[in-house]
Amino acid sequence: MHRKLVEPPGWQVVETAETCPLCERPIPPAQRDEHHLVPRMKGGKLTVAMHRICHRQVHALFSETELARAFSTPQALLANAEVRKFVEWVRTKPDDFYERTRRAAKRR
Repeated sequence: MHRKLVEPPGWQVVETAETCPLCERPIPPAQRDEHHLVPRMKGGKLTVAMHRICHRQVHALFSETELARAFSTPQALLANAEVRKFVEWVRTKPDDFYERTRRAAKRR
């Protein structure tokens, strides 16, 4: 027998948002991207949820090889000065903020 769960009147379902490992802000569902800690083309399978803007910034700054070799954890990414500068800037923005990401000058 299946029972339908009914919420008492006045109750509200509150979804708990995931937190971005870089900027530590809650991730709205519309801004959620999965980041492979080691890129798939380098054999990675493990992913973490990130803000879309944070995810795109990581890929704008680093090649797949750099990500696999030196930046395969959120802590390693945060140890980089360019990532820290970006995180300090984006932390001041609303959770659902998005702006087009430009490729880093060193990668052009």
